[in-house]
Amino acid sequence: MGGNSFGTLFRITTWGESHGEALGVVIDGCPSQIDLSEEDIQREMERRRPGQGMGTSPRKERDRVKILSGVFEGKTTGTPISIILWNEDVNSTPYNEIKEIYRPGHADFTYQVKYGIRDHRGGGRASARETVGRVAAGAIAKKVLEQEKIKIFAYTLELGGVRAEKIDYEEIEKNFFQCPDRDAAIAMEKKVEEVKVEGDTIGGIVEILVRGCPPGLGEPVFDKLEADLAKGLMSIGAVRGVEVGAGFRVAQMFGSQCNDPLGPEGFEKNDAGGILGGISNGMDIVLRVAVKPIPSILQEQRTVGHNRSPVSIQIKGRHDISAIPRIIPVCEAMVAIVLADHLLRQKVYES
Repeated sequence: MGGNSFGTLFRITTWGESHGEALGVVIDGCPSQIDLSEEDIQREMERRRPGQGMGTSPRKERDRVKILSGVFEGKTTGTPISIILWNEDVNSTPYNEIKEIYRPGHADFTYQVKYGIRDHRGGGRASARETVGRVAAGAIAKKVLEQEKIKIFAYTLELGGVRAEKIDYEEIEKNFFQCPDRDAAIAMEKKVEEVKVEGDTIGGIVEILVRGCPPGLGEPVFDKLEADLAKGLMSIGAVRGVEVGAGFRVAQMFGSQCNDPLGPEGFEKNDAGGILGGISNGMDIVLRVAVKPIPSILQEQRTVGHNRSPVSIQIKGRHDISAIPRIIPVCEAMVAIVLADHLLRQKVYES
């Protein structure tokens, strides 16, 4: 039994529930003598923290990081790093009325049939709040990657049908939605306000770029780099699809269009998205994820209770209008964890 751990050499295990006392993560396999402080991790936590802007849950969590083990005098020791974050602003009352009802779009039904019991408070283990452990682990993975000058960043490509037409990387940190197109960000803000009035939610697309990744990372056949990246990203609850490079556009291409020509200075384009044969080729790794709408909506919905009798449900509580932009650091974290793992695996080959 498992499903709570991820990775081979750089391995993480997350724990905790949305309305439990605390959540956290244990990271095993992090190399020793890497500079690491709680503040290094806190910076990443601030990016996914709730209650910071339009369309996000008003739940106020400081998400203060506490390192319990694996760090001594500001450096990693090579032993397991354990991190805890306490839940401070929990209100389970709105969930009491629906504890015997399956919420549409949630994991209520599947958890109940699998385990015979479930924590109905905020979704328990299936809640997006579980991702705090991933982001904390991702911050450490990024420190590992920094030593090789590998950088990961992501942004909102599309939200609620509004798509960025321009890609200006300097614009990403200038707007709430972390969108590289200023005009699109303004339109996204308007869209969120419209959807909020309707009591509904929206999805979108996040694009993730990896720069500085050396060629040679990844394994043939089953542990292909893109396969592990896709698994890591698809393990995020709101993600329903992953593209690499040209993605689904390859279905409309000829081979002469899809192939990336090689010249004396390297690849002349990058429809492969930086990965060939499951192994990084030295180009930017380009990934996109489709993010579904938040399933907790204010509109009335049809469902059934535990006794399978039809009922109507109107969900209360504190919820986001979209998982974007708070999901962006989670996507970055999962990519960082996969790359750190494969980087360490490659070093074993080279040693």
